[in-house]
Amino acid sequence: MQEIKELLQHVIFGIPLYKWALALTIFFLFIILRKVFSLTIAKTFEKIVSKTKTEVDDKILSIIISPLNFLFIIIGLWIALTILNIKADIVSHLIKSLFIFDIFWIFYNLVNVFSPEVYKFTEKFGKDLSKEIASLIIKLSKLFVIILGIVAILQEWGINVSTLIASLGIGGLAVALAAKDTLANFFGGLSILADKSMKIGDWVQIGDIEGIVEDIGIRTTKIRTFDKGLVTVPNNYIATNSVINFSRRNVRRVKMYIGVVYSTSSETLNKIVNDIRDLINNHPEVAKDQTIAIYFDRFGDSSLDIFIYFYTNTAQWLEYLRIKEEIQFKIMEIVEKNGSSFAFPSRSIYFENEATFKIKSEEK
Repeated sequence: MQEIKELLQHVIFGIPLYKWALALTIFFLFIILRKVFSLTIAKTFEKIVSKTKTEVDDKILSIIISPLNFLFIIIGLWIALTILNIKADIVSHLIKSLFIFDIFWIFYNLVNVFSPEVYKFTEKFGKDLSKEIASLIIKLSKLFVIILGIVAILQEWGINVSTLIASLGIGGLAVALAAKDTLANFFGGLSILADKSMKIGDWVQIGDIEGIVEDIGIRTTKIRTFDKGLVTVPNNYIATNSVINFSRRNVRRVKMYIGVVYSTSSETLNKIVNDIRDLINNHPEVAKDQTIAIYFDRFGDSSLDIFIYFYTNTAQWLEYLRIKEEIQFKIMEIVEKNGSSFAFPSRSIYFENEATFKIKSEEK
């Protein structure tokens, strides 16, 4: 027993060993209590609130549950450091900073949990850009909470933020210049929302980038290309470039030439053109309020070319391909039915006979 007492009185970093043992025991006890709280009390409350008619209590519980778990660690660390009689200012500031972090964690969760309510609120002002505006509000709210939390922690450590910014001097100017692009992207995002040039889910083309808009953020917009790559585009680039929004159209154009052989008579060619014109004009999936043009257009190098121009009544790509394919098969039937055929590139070479060649040689 005497040896044990002597061992416990052994000093490490100026603190007796028994205090180290007690502090670690208390700290690990709070970690165990945190686990017990998570598996029993928290689960019990989750079952209780899940049976109520309102969702408010479910949301409140989801907001505070993780910060409460972390609070056990903060309290355990605080008691352990108190037992060790560590009263340095740095320890005090550390514990208080952790408390501040825990409080702002609650505010951050508050923004996350009530995000659906923000989406519902923005829908009242129009559904066109409600998702984008709500997403911007949520991201700005999160950024505000983070900045406010950092400022509060800095104040706890005795750092005056306003004085810090003022004292940066040339460094502050450098930061401002570095943030120039960020500000340009931010205002670019605002201009996208104001212009309503696109929204989430739209099929767009910006320069060489083409795909589906997945997210419009504060600084960048994410576009999922058709090969499933995710392209992150700075908002400033979008604001200063042309945006082609394919989703805004309700029709899609078909423009093509077909060429029939030169042996086709004028009467047959006229019949083919009229039959194709009737086909397009009477097809139920061709947009009748758009331009329709079917004409014998030109004498090609090896074919008589018919110009076909119309719009399908859908902009959906697969539907467009189906309608176009159906019409092209029927055009083939029309050409075959009228006894003609499609031309292919060809070149004719004419040779003079031997007698003619000799006469021309003798004349020379």
